[in-house]
Amino acid sequence: MLIDHDKLRAIAKRVFEAGGSSAEEAGIVSDHLIEANLRGHDSHGVGMIPRYVGNLRLGTVTPNRKGRILKESGAIVAYDGERGYGQVVAAAATRLAIERAEKNGVSVVALRNAHHIGRVGTYGEMCAEAGLVSVHFVNVIGHNPIVAPHRGGDARLSTNPLCVAVPAAEPGRPIILDMATSKVALGKVRVAKNRGVAMGAAHIIDSGGKPTTDPNAMFQKPTGAILPMAEHKGYALAFICELLAGAIGGGGTLRPENQGLDTITNCMLSFVIDPSRIAERDWMRDEILAITRYVTASPAQNPGEPVLIPGDPERLSRLERAKNGVPLDAETWREIVNAGESLGLRVEAPNMSAS
Repeated sequence: MLIDHDKLRAIAKRVFEAGGSSAEEAGIVSDHLIEANLRGHDSHGVGMIPRYVGNLRLGTVTPNRKGRILKESGAIVAYDGERGYGQVVAAAATRLAIERAEKNGVSVVALRNAHHIGRVGTYGEMCAEAGLVSVHFVNVIGHNPIVAPHRGGDARLSTNPLCVAVPAAEPGRPIILDMATSKVALGKVRVAKNRGVAMGAAHIIDSGGKPTTDPNAMFQKPTGAILPMAEHKGYALAFICELLAGAIGGGGTLRPENQGLDTITNCMLSFVIDPSRIAERDWMRDEILAITRYVTASPAQNPGEPVLIPGDPERLSRLERAKNGVPLDAETWREIVNAGESLGLRVEAPNMSAS
């Protein structure tokens, strides 16, 4: 089914307000989730609402917290999310990183103790919009591991995203690399389960370490594991994210002592650079534009599938979904309704159309 994104946004906002968030915070979290849906990342969209409401009941997310500076030394800052909604505290930490980079030419901000921060590309986009380059390393603790190491037969890590953002050389087209270091995010497996479709081959293994296309393998006991992207390369990137975000950033790694709460805690280590301190902006813009045009001029292997740059798929998805609606399966909708009802809120279905 397809749902108008503004109607879906209003529903999400009501749920978070019922959960104790201020109207401002409910709007921030809802906007972030809907934006993830619009950009084609349903794994990080409104399908997360039931999980967030569950974490409210657990007490592992606290409404109306904005986070605070733990310690700072010039361009380097440690920021505590205070168990607030990640969309709020990660944005606050990113704004701080932008301010320090504009002042010092570079900044390093380590965010810890944040509830799920959502689509990491959002924070890269904030930096790119400010004319800054950024690199963000993220790890996930607070729940059992879900990603197997290369050559491993069970889960030992999480999906550990990596984001790199470069300012646009042409209006509205920043370069945004935002990816999980696993073959897929767990949310994409959840979407496949709810839609009743199989996973692609060689994406997940079952509890016995054998390849499977059944998404239920990740949601039953004993659980299976998602495989790392690009085999040893993806595993190495995931391990580096674990070390940089969790150990160097001070928030903790997915060691056994930091598992088992069935919540989502993110740590993010962000490096933000003012590129104008390195090279002249007009020259950089021309260089980025030239290499972009050269690469994307490569003849398409398949008609209708031109070469894109990182960030293009999300922009194309946003145009299509803003016009035609956000796809939502019946099971995800049922879960959202139940989450609202658990907070004493009656959630009525908006007008939908068949996709």
